[in-house]
Amino acid sequence: MKKITLFLFGLIAIFLMSCSGSDAYRGEWKGMTPSGEKVKITFEAKKFTIKDSTQKGKTYDYTQNSVSIKNGVKTYGIKLGDGRGYRVHFPVAGNESIGIILAESGTILYSISRKDYTKIDDIYSLK
Repeated sequence: MKKITLFLFGLIAIFLMSCSGSDAYRGEWKGMTPSGEKVKITFEAKKFTIKDSTQKGKTYDYTQNSVSIKNGVKTYGIKLGDGRGYRVHFPVAGNESIGIILAESGTILYSISRKDYTKIDDIYSLK
């Protein structure tokens, strides 16, 4: 009985950890919309905040629901508490310091970089 309880506890712990965001995108990002608006995006384990140029922020709860790796290009699926889904995509193989955030429909919402505000065209020119 003790082994079964320990096994179930371990299984629950693994499940709870798998729902939190990946270390690949946790932390602070400089983001830019396709129209050039600059934002700061901060991902934590289960929530993220987007602050505009006036430092007004909006926080969203999320869970990570998928991971895709093809030829070193990584994409993480996230689901917001209200049901909307997004993807955090790193289009340059082996480089997780620049990326893009996409809506489920594939629409580009933000280009993101750890260092500088980067336009989407600049990210794809690095490929």
